[in-house]
Amino acid sequence: MTTTTAILLAFGAYLLFMIFIGVWSMRQTTGAGDYFLGGRGLSGPVAALSAQASDMSGWLLMGLPGSIYALGTGQAWIAVGLGLGTIANWLIIAKPLRAYTIVANNSMTLPEFFGNRFRDEKKILLGISSAIIVIFFLVYTASALASGGKLFNSVFGIDYHIALLIGAAVILVYTFMGGFLAVCTTDFIQGTLMLIGLLVVPIVVWGYVSGDFTNLLTQSGVNPDSFLSLTHNGNHPITAVEIISNLAWGLGYCGMPHILVRFMAIKNEKELKKSSVIAIVWVVLSLGLAVAIGLLGRAFLLPTILGETAGAASAESVFIEMIQKVFVDVLPLPFIGGIFLCGILAAIMSTADSQLLVCSSSVSADIYKDIMNPKASDDKVLKVGRITTMAVAVIATVIAWNPDSSIMGLVSNAWAGLGAAFGPLVVMSLFWKRINLPGAVAGLLSGAATVIIWDYIPVMGGQTLGTVTGLYSLAIGFVISLVCIVVVSLATKAPDQAILDEFEAYKNYQE
Repeated sequence: MTTTTAILLAFGAYLLFMIFIGVWSMRQTTGAGDYFLGGRGLSGPVAALSAQASDMSGWLLMGLPGSIYALGTGQAWIAVGLGLGTIANWLIIAKPLRAYTIVANNSMTLPEFFGNRFRDEKKILLGISSAIIVIFFLVYTASALASGGKLFNSVFGIDYHIALLIGAAVILVYTFMGGFLAVCTTDFIQGTLMLIGLLVVPIVVWGYVSGDFTNLLTQSGVNPDSFLSLTHNGNHPITAVEIISNLAWGLGYCGMPHILVRFMAIKNEKELKKSSVIAIVWVVLSLGLAVAIGLLGRAFLLPTILGETAGAASAESVFIEMIQKVFVDVLPLPFIGGIFLCGILAAIMSTADSQLLVCSSSVSADIYKDIMNPKASDDKVLKVGRITTMAVAVIATVIAWNPDSSIMGLVSNAWAGLGAAFGPLVVMSLFWKRINLPGAVAGLLSGAATVIIWDYIPVMGGQTLGTVTGLYSLAIGFVISLVCIVVVSLATKAPDQAILDEFEAYKNYQE
């Protein structure tokens, strides 16, 4: 059996298994409540690994190791920010959000929760938040599909565009059929596979390079002292703005609909506590090992230098190249290598499927049913949801069509938009009684608008504010959104007594 055949067999078995889960889940899905929230029946382990797998995506195994490989340990500040953000999200946001969405008329989606929370009879919040989700999740989904295209292109030499279509098709099939249950079940398997791959490969590689690691780094063209230092970013000392920008990634967690929906779907408080422990351990291990992969790959892959050697893959393919070298050149176990490569595919699929489902729920449940056709039947909403899933997959594929698109760049923009728009509103909705509907609207619009202006509109000599200042748009967008929520809420009428009473009921909620 040739190496390529063995790897193909591993990929084929994995993809067929994911589709089988989609078929099984479809039989368990009887209505829109099951399709979008799994009937609030997730166990602790499934909720934890599903949330973290859908969070990290191809970024964890491609974007972050690629940045570390290219610029060194200074890029690990992003991992620090994400680790702290994950811990805070599970310990501070998860329990209150689950309780409040139950008290607020059993809300199934984040936009629906906002509408119920503020008694938004004109459905202003619902429309704005759904539009923000669709816009930024299209970019986010595109980043995951681009990761899949690069994976297949690097491993099998398949044309990027064909590879992109293959990956998109498989993700679409099981998400279309099984909805939330299929997504969470596959994400549980994918999260486990991701962690195994992250554990095994660095251990094997360290055994191979440990005796000469520093010299190998020097041969690769970097200064080991700065490359291994948190105080340097590439060839220059890291600045305060760079550290703040990287740590600011952690702010995004409390505004990510595809993560927050897992909190809403957990079976009970006991399972929630279990989920928190599993998720925090998973994310600390995974982020640390992803950083190690970027550092070790710089030495292990010599004489090839990714992104510089003629014909070599980009730096974002460092983990792919390491797996191939370990299980083909060092250990002749290509089928096992194929399984670990599936771990990267798992990271990609676990995020893309969640993003497809969130977009689908926003359009079908929030826009179609709640705004356009309130009398729509459950079956009709389910049908619209599945059609939307297909449409979003197609549009995201078009966005990802450029093979030179940066996974890190796409994720960064989408993460900032969602985090700045939703993060402050989620936090204030859960912990501040005085917030009102005008304040909520102001927070949503100001957060999203700040990111769009900061990252996309050249307002300073043909350059964007993000380029000129070097400050991550999420940091400034989060602060501006938070200030707008407080100022506008205090400047306008206080919430009605019914809203205040429901806030107290949520605070006292017991299962």
